[in-house]
Amino acid sequence: MTLKFENRASDSPWIDTVWTCTSERVTEMTSVAAVCWGLVFWEFEGTAYAGISGPESRAGTAPVPEGATFVGIEFAVGTWPRVVPAPALVDRGVGLPDTTHRTFRLDGLRWETPGPDDAEALVDRLVRAGVVLRDPLVAEVRRGRRPVVSGRTVERRFRAATGLTQGAVRQIERARGASALLAAGTPVTDVVSKAGYFDEPHLARALRRYVGRTVRQLREGTGGAIALDLDQPTTS
Repeated sequence: MTLKFENRASDSPWIDTVWTCTSERVTEMTSVAAVCWGLVFWEFEGTAYAGISGPESRAGTAPVPEGATFVGIEFAVGTWPRVVPAPALVDRGVGLPDTTHRTFRLDGLRWETPGPDDAEALVDRLVRAGVVLRDPLVAEVRRGRRPVVSGRTVERRFRAATGLTQGAVRQIERARGASALLAAGTPVTDVVSKAGYFDEPHLARALRRYVGRTVRQLREGTGGAIALDLDQPTTS
């Protein structure tokens, strides 16, 4: 039972990650908390599908069509699709109609379905058409800059653009990064220190809430299929 993930970074400021996945003898997976929304394209038993995936505030489970192949674009935090407000996407997805092997429909327009190497070209067209939007204030905050507005204004605009609070984004990113470190064999005490947890119980609670795994499961690679690439250890 595996989900074979491949991720790559992007030089587009609008994109966080481009990924591909193949499900092999998998019918269910652990769905991990995530801070990004995305476009997902998949094929199953000869039929093409497309959808918008939203940020996820905590771990859960989700069905997986066995033998499906996926291509996904995870958008940068602070962007959102014009057709759906960012807060409305949290913990849910939206199926896109009239999808074929070549095209999909989004925001009333038809677009060419991308492969993993075509993501930037598609996103550039979506941005130029005003289909994908961004709050530049959130981008500034993410780069560590202090905007000349109140903290309350920053938090309000951050939540409007992402559907999540800044604190929730930090906690989710930290748990995902800690998971990758544990899967790579980093000692638990080092993960606690590097990821900024108070102690091992604090780490354990975060992993259960946001990743749906224990330290032992991450170290041993057990617990079933999981929607997380554990080959890129990063922390925020």
